[in-house]
Amino acid sequence: MSVRALRIAAGLETASLVILIVNLLTVHAKAITTFVGPVHGMCYVAVIGAASLVPRASSGARRLACVPAVGGLLALRRLHSDVRHPAPGAQEG
Repeated sequence: MSVRALRIAAGLETASLVILIVNLLTVHAKAITTFVGPVHGMCYVAVIGAASLVPRASSGARRLACVPAVGGLLALRRLHSDVRHPAPGAQEG
């Protein structure tokens, strides 16, 4: 369930960032910024929290989740990489 929450939060974080950038480069509507800005911030915090709750997440994946804007996507990539190529001596679970 935690990986699913991370996946959802990372997608929402990325989508909200795209909306904010498109708004900035086009109409720069204050209403969009006022609504989507806090949503983006909450998604960023949710990504960090969700990455912290994934039992098999390495410390590298947890640290990557703290990168603004793309941290969730980087953490998911690291989780996927850790599953496919576990570190030497790591327990299989």
